[in-house]
Amino acid sequence: MAEPPEQRVLTGPDLKALQKALANPVRRDILGYLGKHGEANSTSVAKALGESTGTTSYHLRKLAEQKLIAEIEERSSGRERWWRSMMPNIYTPPGLALTDDERTAATQIGALKMSHDLDLVVRAYAGYDSSEGWNQIHRAGLTLTKDQVEAFAADFRALLWKYTSEAEPGARDMAVRLVVLPEDNLTNLTPATSR
Repeated sequence: MAEPPEQRVLTGPDLKALQKALANPVRRDILGYLGKHGEANSTSVAKALGESTGTTSYHLRKLAEQKLIAEIEERSSGRERWWRSMMPNIYTPPGLALTDDERTAATQIGALKMSHDLDLVVRAYAGYDSSEGWNQIHRAGLTLTKDQVEAFAADFRALLWKYTSEAEPGARDMAVRLVVLPEDNLTNLTPATSR
């Protein structure tokens, strides 16, 4: 089995470029499409997103300027340009020294991601009974040291990597999220439960 990809700490202009890209819904959708499909041209992106090719071409060029995607020159010819994602596997370590602008960009990126994740949670609950087991919802309250939290997160990443492989017949794209944070000052803590 291959090694999992290195995580990259994003700061400075790269962090601001990502924040700018994710703040635009069309660019966010393009990045998501390229992340899922690997390679695409403006026509295939436009068709998938319900946008004009002119709109997607413009946003593809802007994403390339921000070095979030790159042209596949060997596949491009004339006006037909092919693109691939250059999105980094982003990690923001605790206590990272950031300028005020970088911290604002990182906070905005986090808010955009959590907005998307909240929508996933609502969909998971709404479709739970009809999902035939595809929707799994698990909650847990644990008592951990800081070292145990770090080990738990590392184990989670290793487990995700274990299941990252070529899709088998019948496989579906699944959204998996882990949020670990202290429940300080909460009086109604729940034990480990499902759904």
